[in-house]
Amino acid sequence: MSDPSSPKGLRGPAASDAGRRPMRRTQGGAVAGHTAEGLFGPAFTHVAPQPMPLPVLIAVPHAGRVYPSETLAQLRDVDLSQLRLEDRFVDRLGVEIAKATGTGLLVAHAPRAMLDLNRAHDDVDWEMIAGPGRRKSKPAPVLTGSNHRARSGLGLVPRRLPGFGEIWREKLNRDELDRRVDCIHRPYHTFLASELDRIRDNWGAALLIDLHSMPPLREPGPGQPAPRVVLGDRFGASCQSSFIARSFRYLEERGCATAHNRPYSGGYVLDRHASPSRGIHAIQLEICRSTYLDDALSEPSAALEPLAMMLCGLVRELGAEAARIGSRDQTAQAAE
Repeated sequence: MSDPSSPKGLRGPAASDAGRRPMRRTQGGAVAGHTAEGLFGPAFTHVAPQPMPLPVLIAVPHAGRVYPSETLAQLRDVDLSQLRLEDRFVDRLGVEIAKATGTGLLVAHAPRAMLDLNRAHDDVDWEMIAGPGRRKSKPAPVLTGSNHRARSGLGLVPRRLPGFGEIWREKLNRDELDRRVDCIHRPYHTFLASELDRIRDNWGAALLIDLHSMPPLREPGPGQPAPRVVLGDRFGASCQSSFIARSFRYLEERGCATAHNRPYSGGYVLDRHASPSRGIHAIQLEICRSTYLDDALSEPSAALEPLAMMLCGLVRELGAEAARIGSRDQTAQAAE
């Protein structure tokens, strides 16, 4: 069985589940080094039916599993770092949802241990870098992370894990950091922005679902179930409120405990790409790993497929809302 996080795992046969539409497939960026795919592989793969039946793009930035051998050699505990840093196999949920609904799907192959695509490109803990500081010749970031996440150990390149400590055996060379930014971070975000613009231009509106997974949360109070899904919209800044309202209604009707913005409201991806005033809306969707992985939260369980089918209904609801908003906005512009 092919791995959906590898370039070979995202192929055109998904068209059979999306009305047998022809598929558009794009790869970009590069994960340099010796990997199972060869000397290097693409940093991301995008697939989408043509035409798209919904103005929705699902992006999976944290499930990459293409590790260069050089990176693995520098990790102090390979298994623990992979287990804790990856949004473990959440890309497989994304694949099933995209196949069934016909959304676009953008999957990052570069692992979060190498570079976190949900951080600004300058959100770096410079104490872990061997070499000079910021490059003055580089353009200013779209939105700076101001080293907020880096100070907690989870910046652009994660440095430490709670309860474990330092991840890496030695400092990261500055040239390697620059290469990762230029070959992984910039191509991914450039492509994501252009694809959202393309969808918006075709439909009048576009919806980005930034798909993540989370460790099990605590119960919020006595007798209250722990959230299995957390919806993040940057406290109302990244999308119209109707998307969140429809999401809550759909999930509550199916008995799925859901939280809003706490503890996850979204990050750099939403800050950079969401622009409701321009017709581009975005939601971060966090799925509890216990809902689709085994008891060790390591491998997919039999619950993955039923969960994916439940989430398909949510994506269709949100896609219909995006199409409604786009049609309304196009009508309003025509009237003007």
